[in-house]
Amino acid sequence: MNGYGRGFFAMPPVVKNIIMLNVLMLLIYYGAGRVFDIDLNSILGLYFPKSEQFMPVQIVTHMFMHGGIWHLVFNMYALYIFGQILENTWGPKRFFIYYMICGLGAALTHETVIAFQYSHLANSLSPENLQAVLSEGTALFKQGQGFTDPDMLKLQLLLNTPTVGASGAIFGVLLAFGVLFPNTQLLLLIPPMPIKAKWLVLGYGAIELYLALTQPGSNIAHAAHLGGMLFGYILIRYWRKTTNTLY
Repeated sequence: MNGYGRGFFAMPPVVKNIIMLNVLMLLIYYGAGRVFDIDLNSILGLYFPKSEQFMPVQIVTHMFMHGGIWHLVFNMYALYIFGQILENTWGPKRFFIYYMICGLGAALTHETVIAFQYSHLANSLSPENLQAVLSEGTALFKQGQGFTDPDMLKLQLLLNTPTVGASGAIFGVLLAFGVLFPNTQLLLLIPPMPIKAKWLVLGYGAIELYLALTQPGSNIAHAAHLGGMLFGYILIRYWRKTTNTLY
């Protein structure tokens, strides 16, 4: 199925370049922190638009930043395993479009959830306290200080905590593999048992939905994972209706 040969540098070009870019950005992130005391995740990570730290470019850049080595390893390993097959099936252009749409869709879904949380917290505050968070919250956060009022603190953290990672796009890749190759047997590490791709995807989706509903304030963007899968599924359905083949 892989027409590009074996080994890392023989991988299809889009998967290879995405992995290389993500690894490079993590190294730059570590280097900038140690040499210049600059936290690149706080610059290139995605903030809610109401935050003083939001920049439109973050909508794309956050997809290539990670919180640490294991965050990167898990995402890139999944891309290495499943992304190669999809790129060899679709071709580089279509795979790249799919990957980016899933990542951007995940960001949109995450920001939509944040908007609901923001609205709820903003409505619970007086106009004066809301303005205090909006005007002073970022400066205090950078100084390591937080508001004593619980709702003000929650809003301060909501506005000043960046989202990073390729997980939304990766969950879209996993979804596509399950849709295109539903009966492919995959061997899980924990527990060590075979499972069909379609059941793995459904299982992941169910877990993420449960966690998104039960842990809305989690540090893991479960809604973004679901968003990546949702936008991926919509795009696959669209391609199937508008073309004779997915290739």
